[in-house]
Amino acid sequence: MPLKFTFISSIEQVSKQHWNAITGIDYPFTRYEFLHALELSGAVAGSSGWQTHHLLVKKDNTLIAVMPCYLKYHSFGEYVFDHAWADAYERHGKQYYPKLVTAIPFTPVSGNRICIANTEDQHKVVNAIQKYLIEYCEQQALSSCHILFPTKTCSDEYSKSFMQRKAVHFQWFNEGYSSFEDFLSTFSSRKRKNLKKERLKVSEQGISLEVFEGKEIPDKIWEPYHHFYQMTYAKLSGHAGYLPKLFFQEIARTMPENLVLVLAKKQEYIAGALNFRDSKTLYGRYWGCSEEVDHLHFETCYYQGIDYCIKHGLVRFDPGVQGEHKIQRGFRPVYTYSNHWVADPDFEEAIKHFLKEESVMVEKYRQDACNYLPFKQAINQTTHQTDSLK
Repeated sequence: MPLKFTFISSIEQVSKQHWNAITGIDYPFTRYEFLHALELSGAVAGSSGWQTHHLLVKKDNTLIAVMPCYLKYHSFGEYVFDHAWADAYERHGKQYYPKLVTAIPFTPVSGNRICIANTEDQHKVVNAIQKYLIEYCEQQALSSCHILFPTKTCSDEYSKSFMQRKAVHFQWFNEGYSSFEDFLSTFSSRKRKNLKKERLKVSEQGISLEVFEGKEIPDKIWEPYHHFYQMTYAKLSGHAGYLPKLFFQEIARTMPENLVLVLAKKQEYIAGALNFRDSKTLYGRYWGCSEEVDHLHFETCYYQGIDYCIKHGLVRFDPGVQGEHKIQRGFRPVYTYSNHWVADPDFEEAIKHFLKEESVMVEKYRQDACNYLPFKQAINQTTHQTDSLK
């Protein structure tokens, strides 16, 4: 039976039941509720530069696969940087935007990007989708198609038709620790003392930490929390954060079981970090503060997350992109992936050459990063280059 491919301009054009039956509801970022909250709040609408263009795949009028996609009119909010590619296109009189992007907006965490019903031949459907995406981009005169942060297994599958690109992020892995102190016992003496001093410094400044899960999160919290979130963007980049307050309120209403909110209090709340979780992994996502306090970012975003993972038996903590300061706090360098197809054959060859050279530098960077891990030597040498979320 031939497959039928359809792009939709809003996730509301498919039912929540049918979408989630394909994606599942454990991994939070492909859930209907998450993607719908982005649309409902305006984060991916209007002048945002993100135009919803989700792909539906049907067989005999039955939905068998979905792929979160967007037509992009810039490269912000993706965390896989292709600005240089866009500049090169424009210097040669070509138009790089719009491009087709398969991604979770503003969310650089790995996971399935082509979600397929378990009853289907996965490889056959993936190959058919890859072929269709290329044909579609050629027909619509789109410059390129990008698949951002698939798992390694998926990325390797896509690389039959799409160039593969690697980057390094930093993640924490649970080795069956019984407590935070048990985790710290794996550090060298000096690194262990430094971390303890950081945590003590926070408490000495009269700050306490509170962790709220799911429906325990009070509705009134989102007002100050969103202020913290916006303050961070204002200080770092001078522009407002990508996500409106309505986005946070909506996910709290529709998918509370995936939320873990850490708040720092000094008489009143002064900082917060919103995490998402599934059955195995904690994902650190959005941080903000109204008052600068020594080491508060580390405590709120990292140490509280590690402690939560240990207490709840989660195996991994992905705290977000960048940040070499995470290494000395026990976060290991791991590869993340993206895949790219470019219409222009000359630019494709140039990008292939660039990615080949970049891959060598990325591998060296990961090896160098391993040398700065805080663990005792025997533990430091342990390899944690895993393909998470298979």
